Amino acid sequence: MTAPAADATSEALLARILTSLEDDKAEDIVQIDLRGKTSIGDYMVICSGRSSRQVAAISEKLVERVKHDFGRVSKVEGKEAGDWVLIDTGDVIVHVFRPEVREFYQIEKMWMPAGTTTSES
Repeated sequence: MTAPAADATSEALLARILTSLEDDKAEDIVQIDLRGKTSIGDYMVICSGRSSRQVAAISEKLVERVKHDFGRVSKVEGKEAGDWVLIDTGDVIVHVFRPEVREFYQIEKMWMPAGTTTSES
């Protein structure tokens, strides 16, 4: 049985999100620790899907799993277009991009610690 929402730590939520993304074949998954940097959440996760259809599917399944496992209703923006979907689970902010859109916005660079590089595939 999963922990109720009140007992869910941001770390447990992050672990479930990362598993969900890996299960759905998300690519180039990057996690960024936001604790002490901003009040928007504890973690940010950025990943890519190969197509608009995959981006939408990854996002839908993630929202369903977070609701089922933690009882949390996530706020979702951009799912209709399938280029960039933002999912706010409360403690973890998730961005799912098509690769070209991710490359254009490069939001990792805004949040990564200075001197950190992301791996390119």
